[in-house]
Amino acid sequence: VVASMRKRMWDTGFREFQTPIITSSSPEGARDFLIPSRLHPGKFYALPQAPQQFKQLIMVSGFDKYFQIAPCFRDEDPRADRSPTDFYQLDLEMSFVEQQDVFDTIQPVLTGIFEEFGKGRNVDQTWEQISYRDAALWYGSDKPDLRNPIKMQVVSEHFAGSGFAIFAKLLEQDGTEVRAIPAPTGGSRKFCDRMNAFAQKEGLPGMGYIFWREKTADAVAQELGIPVKEAQAKLKSGEVEGGMEAAGPLAKNIGPERTEAIRLQLGLGLGDAAFFLGGKPKAFETVAGRARTAIGDELGLTDTNRFAFAWIVDFPIYEKDEATGRIDFEHNPFSMPQGGMEALEGNPLDVLGYQYDLACNGYELVSGAIRNHRPEIMFKAFEIAGYGADEVEKRFGGMVNAFQYGAPPHGGCAAGIDRIVMLLADATNIREVIMFPMNQRAEDLMMGAPNDPMNEQLRELNLRVLPVES
Repeated sequence: VVASMRKRMWDTGFREFQTPIITSSSPEGARDFLIPSRLHPGKFYALPQAPQQFKQLIMVSGFDKYFQIAPCFRDEDPRADRSPTDFYQLDLEMSFVEQQDVFDTIQPVLTGIFEEFGKGRNVDQTWEQISYRDAALWYGSDKPDLRNPIKMQVVSEHFAGSGFAIFAKLLEQDGTEVRAIPAPTGGSRKFCDRMNAFAQKEGLPGMGYIFWREKTADAVAQELGIPVKEAQAKLKSGEVEGGMEAAGPLAKNIGPERTEAIRLQLGLGLGDAAFFLGGKPKAFETVAGRARTAIGDELGLTDTNRFAFAWIVDFPIYEKDEATGRIDFEHNPFSMPQGGMEALEGNPLDVLGYQYDLACNGYELVSGAIRNHRPEIMFKAFEIAGYGADEVEKRFGGMVNAFQYGAPPHGGCAAGIDRIVMLLADATNIREVIMFPMNQRAEDLMMGAPNDPMNEQLRELNLRVLPVES
């Protein structure tokens, strides 16, 4: 895979550069691995989380197409799709480009890789672009699996002031809404109860549901005001058409008109179901996304013979800590804000960046941005997040100084090679495709790492190891 990537990048006119492994610490979003300096006691280098500043400096120096098979180091908690220590990425940067130019450059490279190594599975040729907000709403994730056709929708209007008191009272609070997860072919009580149990395992009280079934004799009897046996006979003879009815506790509480409005909005019919979650979106979005995945898998709606890609765009640059009220970077601090300096004069939480991720089959494969290449905008962006000019100069002096001479507009991205190979190999854990993987406690049991340093080493580095507090 790496050999094919290299050839494709060279063939596209990119030059390959190696950037330093020993560097300085920077706020990339994860924890750095720090390295004590022997020659400068008390000071530390860091292993790069990504060659971010170096590749931007390459653009300033006049090379307009850079790539590297870059080793990256992050001190992170292990996950099935993430190494806890180091990984490799196809890292690229380009000058005088806009967002679409980056997309148009990386798409044929990755399409070719997945066609070459994907064992004949279908590879999407059209990659749609979905805003971060829409991805959260429709899929409950910023790395949606588009092989699953289910798309969630807001249905708050059908529950506001309804007979279902839980949702009706909830919607009286600011910032709350009710969302529906359509479940085509899921219209049985047994399946609905199973998904309700799934929600409870995820820590929720449950999920409300409605399913649509053939009208029962009881319902016909009630409708026509006749005995149930007579209704059964009329249904059997065809004298009365059965039709469809909504079933489930929610249907009874909100009534037939609201239930029918929900069915029409979601485009559902006989034999289908819908599940409902309510509250402040950030509190339930992730669980809703997992429920969407489980529903798609259980009902056989997910196309497993396909690599489905989508660009997630329009990421917010800032987030607010609810406990402290502090504004900080939510995503890459080096992204150019949409609207430039003018955008930074308003509410920070409304500022979107020219940042983008590529999702494939429920995994993030690529992350990138059009960079903030203007010093005055960079200083302002960091100031909003609490970094003064002195701090920015101290942390990013090399890049800030270079930008003073005039930097070209530039942008790029990085594709996680280990994760790409994991998908191609049908593995569910990234350790299966890494030659010498760490275990789930970030330990290399073969080499015995991490281990205790020798006293002479600590003395050379002017370090002392404190005992761990129990």
